[in-house]
Amino acid sequence: MDLAERILGFMREEVYKPLTAEDLADGLSIRGKELEEFWLVLDKLEAAAAIIKTRYGKYGIPDRMNLVVGKFSATTKGFGFILPENPELDDVFIPPDAIGGAMHGDRVIARMHKRHLSGKAVEGEIIRVVTRANTKVVGTFESSRSFGFVLPDDRKIGRDIFIPKDEFRGAKTGSKVVVEITEWPQKQKSAEGRIIEVLGRQGDPGIEILSIIKKHNLPTEFPPEVEQAAERVKTTISDEDLLGRRDLRALNMVTIDGDDAKDLDDAVYVERLKNGRYLLNVSIADVSHYVRENTPLDNEARIRGTSVYLVDRVLPMLPPRLSNGICSLNAGEDRLALTAQMEIDGRGQVINHEIFPSVIRVKTRLTYNIVRQIVADHDEPLRTAYAELVAPLEEMERLCRILRDRRMRRGAIDFDFPEIKVKLDAEGHPIAIEKRIRSIAESIIEEFMLVANETVAEHMHWLGVPSMFRVHEEPDEEKMSRLNVLLGNFGQHIPKTQEIQPMALQRVLSKIAGRPEERIISTVMLRSLKQARYDAENLGHFGLAATYYTHFTSPIRRYPDLIVHRIIRETFTTGDISAKRSQKLSVMLPEIALHSSERERAAAEAERATVDLKKVEYMAQFVGQEFDGIISGVTAFGFFVEITNGIEGLVRVSSLEDDYYQYVEEQYALIGERTSNIYRLGNSVRIIVSKVNPADRTIDYLVATEGKSLQAVGRPSPDKRRSRPGPGRSDAAKNQPAPAKKKPVTVAKPKKPRATKK
Repeated sequence: MDLAERILGFMREEVYKPLTAEDLADGLSIRGKELEEFWLVLDKLEAAAAIIKTRYGKYGIPDRMNLVVGKFSATTKGFGFILPENPELDDVFIPPDAIGGAMHGDRVIARMHKRHLSGKAVEGEIIRVVTRANTKVVGTFESSRSFGFVLPDDRKIGRDIFIPKDEFRGAKTGSKVVVEITEWPQKQKSAEGRIIEVLGRQGDPGIEILSIIKKHNLPTEFPPEVEQAAERVKTTISDEDLLGRRDLRALNMVTIDGDDAKDLDDAVYVERLKNGRYLLNVSIADVSHYVRENTPLDNEARIRGTSVYLVDRVLPMLPPRLSNGICSLNAGEDRLALTAQMEIDGRGQVINHEIFPSVIRVKTRLTYNIVRQIVADHDEPLRTAYAELVAPLEEMERLCRILRDRRMRRGAIDFDFPEIKVKLDAEGHPIAIEKRIRSIAESIIEEFMLVANETVAEHMHWLGVPSMFRVHEEPDEEKMSRLNVLLGNFGQHIPKTQEIQPMALQRVLSKIAGRPEERIISTVMLRSLKQARYDAENLGHFGLAATYYTHFTSPIRRYPDLIVHRIIRETFTTGDISAKRSQKLSVMLPEIALHSSERERAAAEAERATVDLKKVEYMAQFVGQEFDGIISGVTAFGFFVEITNGIEGLVRVSSLEDDYYQYVEEQYALIGERTSNIYRLGNSVRIIVSKVNPADRTIDYLVATEGKSLQAVGRPSPDKRRSRPGPGRSDAAKNQPAPAKKKPVTVAKPKKPRATKK
């Protein structure tokens, strides 16, 4: 146990009370030379907010001092929440007058005030910013005679950033700029900064996507030393490269990817054995052979963490010479790989497995569309063109279903949301929106990658060497209770047990499959789960109902996969690694896991933002037109509607002129006081596209006067209404004049949803 762990362990003891540094050292029996290290470690722990120093010079643990440490998540309304690092704490509400100088995304310490009877905090005040998240901000510049200011694109940042006149750097009013903050905000004072880059003018082609890239700190170019390192990588395989590798070039191996994929990580091969079992080979590009630890290529990949797939471009983790070239498993070319070979029985159990370095040659590059047409649609011309692959693909389909059945039996939660793909023309303008439903082709690759990831994770666990895991922890009890309220409205229920089991959620999804409420319940359920992340400790994967899980199958585009490959390669000779290497990894891996999780979230946010931008641009041509939709979210300020092409917009409560509407949180509904009209999660409704705003990436809808469908599937409770509701909206009610003034809608303190990924 190192000194930091000793200090923290001592402070976590039940009998501990805050002590001065001297008393703390005495209590730990720290003497002589160790005292020098003690002072350094104490300062580091305090700087990291792992411990807190009081105004009286005494040290303690935040959780035992009525303090919470976490990420501050601001809202556009002025208030915010702290997302605690301690998983046992709920999010802490921070009112506008308690934010202090914190900005959205900052890591902060807050003092907790109001509490539930359970002891869990509900409201607090930020007392210290530990680390700043927004050293650079993207926004629109406005100037006056003696000063300027930047309006941040991210409305959660809130206040404008003041720019002194000598820091304009050529920016003009209306310019999109990157500003570096030089002075942080205080209670009554805005942040101050200087312009470091002028991106262009608002409205210029491509400027909004460039702004998104800059906002999420995504690198668009590789440093010269990284490009030079990539140029030195050989694009052919030598005899030396083949030493110690198993030759699998004779196998009829295929890749199955999207039509436009260029970085091909994985190739698969399935064979039916004489004993009736399946032999599955999942061969993954051996990126670790080319990207060695602490080289320029490795350091840049670690910083980036992941490739980013924006709507109009890819920002790769590795230079294209590697990602699309020598590492990509291109058909007809020899490639180095790591292969996970698994013998799988008829119930989907992996009976035997082996992981080894290999050389492969992919015979055929297939796409999801081709595989779907061969296997599911039985397209005869394609089955003739790919005659030698028809039988192997059908074996893959059978194994896929066996593996999926096994996951379902153990309780895995399987969400099936359609993918929204935006098609662009040569100038980057959106010309079509496609909803892609997962087919058997995508399922084959998904199931094969899942079982390979699980097998490798368990393999590394039993080897007992430090590794990287993909973890997904159990959901919060409070969020499950809120989900149960929604389910009750649809006649569903999750049993209340000491530990929520994924099987309980899966059963609900099975019962609602194919029903109108399926999409809504699935969405809310997903938001009720925690977010999957990387960790150096194996904590299991709740959503997959897996005891062991890692990411092994995409080292071209995910840094954690590259780390797993690197560690596996180190074990091939002796089956273990040295004690010195193990200790080094134990220090490195938690930091890499945290950084990789953060970059993954930034990439996902940027990808979503660019798609949302193009959705808004696409809908501009339909302003004034009507569409059918489903209510996909309800809040105090209105409800969101998703129309048939998957694009969501907001119907503001202020646009509902036929009644006063109360927000009934537990029913996920807005309910008319006089008419008892109900706008409820899952209702069908006809809307008019009212307004689009590309800068905010928002779309406003209006409820169509004629032909709207309101399904009064519930009634407001007596304490939620002032007048007796009618049976529904009558023609008489429809023709009554609208109230002259809206009644304010009571807003409950919202909780920020967290999503999860496999």
